[in-house]
Parts: sequence; C-alpha cells; structure tokens
Amino acid sequence: MTDTDGLLAAYDEQMRGAPPTPPAGVVHERDGALLRIVGQHRGFVSGPRDLGVDGAELDRLIVRQRDYFAARGEAVEWKTRAHDRPAGIADRLAAAGFVPEERETVMAGVVRELAAEPVLPEGVVLRRVTGDGDMRRVAALETAVWGQDMGFIAEDLIGRVAAAPDEIAVLTAEAGGEVVCAAWLVFREGTRFASLWGGSTLPAWRGRGVYRALVAARAGLATARGVEYLHVDASDDSAPILRRLGFHALTTTTPYVWSPPGQS
Repeated sequence: MTDTDGLLAAYDEQMRGAPPTPPAGVVHERDGALLRIVGQHRGFVSGPRDLGVDGAELDRLIVRQRDYFAARGEAVEWKTRAHDRPAGIADRLAAAGFVPEERETVMAGVVRELAAEPVLPEGVVLRRVTGDGDMRRVAALETAVWGQDMGFIAEDLIGRVAAAPDEIAVLTAEAGGEVVCAAWLVFREGTRFASLWGGSTLPAWRGRGVYRALVAARAGLATARGVEYLHVDASDDSAPILRRLGFHALTTTTPYVWSPPGQS
C-alpha cells in the first residue's frame, strides 16, 4: 500500500522550492520563506507548507508581492495548497485583491507502477520534440483546447529546452500531421520526483487513450532516469484517469491571481 502521508511530506520537502535551472530572463527571488519567480508570462509566488508568519505580518507579505508585480504592470499567481499554514491565507489573499482560479488535485504515483508501453489509436504517432516550431504547435494546441491565447507556453518551453534540455521532455501525439495531444515531463535533479504538465487533448480525440499513452510514455522516460515518483496537478477531468492509472491524491492546490486593473 502506498504511504500517501509520506508522499505528501516528500512533496512538501522537495517540490516547493525553486526549479533547478530557470530559462534565460527568469529570476528566482526570496522574500522570507517565500519564493518569487519573475520574468514569466505572469509572476509566481509559492512557499513552504508553513510560512511562519500570520496576522498583520502575513498581510504585509501578501501586499508586498502584489505591489511588486503591480509596479511591473504584471499579474501574479500565488499558489496555495489546502494543507498550508496559516489556515486563513486564502481569505487574506482575497482581501488583498487576489482571485481564486480553478482548484486542482495534487497527485503522485510510484514510477515503477506507472510505466507501461504506450498504446495509441491507429494513425496516431508519438514524437519527442525539441524545435521552436514544434513548441509553437504545442502552444497552438493549448490555445485551441482552452479557447484563450496560450502562446506564452511556446516561449516557456523554448526557454526551458534552451536552458536545460536534460530537465524537460516534450511529447506530442500527432495524427495526419496534426498535434492532437501534447504533454511534457519536467525533471528536478536532487529530488525523487519528476512532474507531468500539459496533457491537453483535442475534443475529437478524447476518450481514445491518447492522454493515457502520454502518461505511460513519460513514466517510461522517468524510469530510465531513475526517478521514483511522478507528480501532477490534475484538473477535475484528468484526476479520475490518473487515479485509475495508480496515482494518489495528496492535497489540493488553488492559484490565487492578482491582475493589474484592466487586465484579466
């Protein structure tokens, strides 16, 4: 039986700090226990399970992050988890003008239990891609699936591959030259984890095993690197599939986003 409490403790210890190698132009900063990432499509803020501050001091910490990115004219995401302390941080973020986005489930699985030969529908081929043009095709897929401009994903992936090609693997599932699903695997040296991202599938191709095949393929890559666990922040659509594949729910995560006036 998987020790989910132990997995959550390992996640808290190993997966909440700064990623190893930022892309060019991306900077990691600290404000106390808080990690602040600057230079992405929007700012990002995260911290350990317990920030170590509360009350007026926590309010000041929140306002400092908001005002820092306001001075840059940028939105900022503060990533919360359901088991974080202090317990009232969500209310304090809302009071400072942060708005919650969709809640996701933080899940983890044991790699050796997840790796399998990818099974793809007839006519679908799997590719590992590294070129700038392919990253733009991935972003175009994300834009089509989510109905909003996701072009920043291309720039993010291009920057990651350029900065540390061994820390990311981007996969596409293609049919007739069209990208029908795309996903990437991010390695984190010095930890026991790698993370699954993306996994968006065109509506016409859902329910046909393409998403599951990309999970299996990434688990295989993780196995080859000696990774023990896979982590994913799963949407409500993906979480049931991942549970069936052997992932375990650890907690939930909700991004709280502040945007400058006039930006959505």
